[in-house]
Amino acid sequence: KDAAFRSGEDSPIPAPERAAFRGLAYYPVDPHYRVPAFLTGDPPGPPVIIALQQTSSNEPQRMRKVGRLRFTLGEATYTLIAFAEEDAGTVNRLFVPFADLTGGTETYKGGRYLNLDRTPTGLYDLDFNRAYHPYCVYNTTYECPIPPRENRLPVAIRAGERLMAQPH
Repeated sequence: KDAAFRSGEDSPIPAPERAAFRGLAYYPVDPHYRVPAFLTGDPPGPPVIIALQQTSSNEPQRMRKVGRLRFTLGEATYTLIAFAEEDAGTVNRLFVPFADLTGGTETYKGGRYLNLDRTPTGLYDLDFNRAYHPYCVYNTTYECPIPPRENRLPVAIRAGERLMAQPH
């Protein structure tokens, strides 16, 4: 990912800043943040609009709610809403935006994301070590969905991408 950010044509790092890009920062991989999660479906309903940070287009992003992922971290049980593209005919990937208590200090204040391949069993490998920041962290021309209120976890998730300790 670092190489793609430094030299890829679709890198979110603005071209003049790529040579100085020092790479992404991550928390140390922690197996405690890789947990099983079970997806329970929500009844069909209208698409949900996920709010965006201010962007160049200011267009809302419409997503379809697929269900809720239920999982346990430590002694507590939590849920996160999983989404799919509004017009996806077949849901092969789940989009799981979330925010936690690291937001604004250790991670991006607007939250981070997980992508999960759809499973036929409803059982998922929810690995927060794979959490990533939206591209708007690196370039303000990118749109940045904000996790809905229900996806704001009341714990610190110190796994996955984190903010750089120093500017790149």
